[in-house]
Amino acid sequence: MSRNYNDEHTHGVLHARELEGHLGVLESFTSAALGVLAVASGIYTYLGVSSLLDDNGALSFFAAVAYSMAVSVGIFVFWSYLLRLLPAMRSAASRAGLLFSMALGSLAIVAMSSWLNAAALAGAAAVEQHLAKTVQDYQTALEQSHTIAVSGQSLNRDVARVRQSFQDLSNQEAVGALSGVAGRGAVFRVLTQKSDELDALESQIESQGPLVDAAFAEGNEILSRMRALTVSTGPVENRSVQFSEESVRLAGLIAQLRQLSVAPLVDRAAQDLAASVVLPELDGETADIRVSQETTIESVLLLLGQRAETLSRAAEAVMAMPAPLETTYTPISTADAVIRYAANFVPSWAGAIAIDLLPAVLVFILMVVQAAIRSGRDPAPLEDRMTLAEMRAAVSALREIEAQETEEQRRGGQPEPGDLAVSQLEPHRPREAPAP
Repeated sequence: MSRNYNDEHTHGVLHARELEGHLGVLESFTSAALGVLAVASGIYTYLGVSSLLDDNGALSFFAAVAYSMAVSVGIFVFWSYLLRLLPAMRSAASRAGLLFSMALGSLAIVAMSSWLNAAALAGAAAVEQHLAKTVQDYQTALEQSHTIAVSGQSLNRDVARVRQSFQDLSNQEAVGALSGVAGRGAVFRVLTQKSDELDALESQIESQGPLVDAAFAEGNEILSRMRALTVSTGPVENRSVQFSEESVRLAGLIAQLRQLSVAPLVDRAAQDLAASVVLPELDGETADIRVSQETTIESVLLLLGQRAETLSRAAEAVMAMPAPLETTYTPISTADAVIRYAANFVPSWAGAIAIDLLPAVLVFILMVVQAAIRSGRDPAPLEDRMTLAEMRAAVSALREIEAQETEEQRRGGQPEPGDLAVSQLEPHRPREAPAP
């Protein structure tokens, strides 16, 4: 039983020594690798900071360099502390405290470096994503404005139908089919008056058609140029300036399309159709003819009200269509674009954070290895844990003690060699004071 126990301890000590040998090799280049990671993070941080600074002068350059150097030094020192201290902690309280400190430090590194690294890695692509989204918003607004304008143009058919109905009634009145009196009397003049008003409205609506088509075609051309700027090569800052100029033109065309909608005009004309009627003087030769004209005019006015209500409902249906959202292009920096469109650049964010927090994996590896070393060495007695070098050092020390004893005996010293050796090896005890 004792032999198995000793063998188990011996194997544990040998395993611990093997792990210590591996750690000795790994520690020879761990600091260099950590320095490379810190410098790489500092370089990308410099690129991210440079994209945020408006001025390109010497002061801005030195400010960006100073910030990136501070980030590199901070990352190197922070992870160096943890690589040394956290694996050496034995109690749960001390280990938990350093783990909490590592979490806070990691958050600080992400806040001061990782998002700038992401801006350097994917900043231009994020700005292009912002441009592409803006183009989609402008395209939606342009199409909605065009739809509303075309729907207003479709009211021309309703106006033409009402105008044709009054024109047909005026033709019938000319032969006496309505009031019973042929000619161009009072009833004929009322019908002709409304027919001319509707004809003028119809001509006005038709004149708006080419303007709507031209504005829509020009808007599509601007959208094509904006899409080309989104995917073309070259610095994204220069393309953003051209994109902003095109967006101003397109916003003006969208506003023009909104004004070209004739639905409000048709609605007002429909309200005036029945309200503004100039009644002519009845010109019948006899009282019966005048009564017939008056009755026919009342019927015409009733018909005017019905037609006006129909036109008004059609115009209100067009005006009730949802208006396009107000779209305005806002220039954005690479860092803001990366944050706003973070969901589209998960790999870039992962790489930017990994380059800063990769040493945390090394910390956990060292914690596991140090725990394995302690579990192999601690249960074994001291003599089993001594290495050959330590045993040689102990033998050399014993020989020096014996040589010292021999020298003192040669000089006439009182202590015996064995007693002197024991006194040298045993802990020092205070001498008792002599009795008075």
